Amino acid sequence: MSDSHVTPARPVSLFTIGLLLVVFAAFLVVVRYLYTPAAEAPYNAAAENLPKDMEWRATAELRRKALAELRAKETKQAASYAWIDQKAGVVQLPLDRAMDLTVQHYQAKK
Repeated sequence: MSDSHVTPARPVSLFTIGLLLVVFAAFLVVVRYLYTPAAEAPYNAAAENLPKDMEWRATAELRRKALAELRAKETKQAASYAWIDQKAGVVQLPLDRAMDLTVQHYQAKK
């Protein structure tokens, strides 16, 4: 048992490994020459190719404009009163006023 014998790789094994490498290389060549990525990324598609509610995605300028409008709307909502659901009694309050009412509510429970 002391004599450990290492058997050399058989020619069939070497042939199989070589064949797999050739197939992989052929795959890479085919992909390299036949694959062409889309000319235009979807997020930069022309506005006329987008649905109406997604036109803001067409260009960086439109995305900046949409973001500015959203931030203006959120700023207005954070500083104004409005009814959210009048039947249910749900209102929109400015953040400062909502925090004051919450503090008063929890101080009254003490």
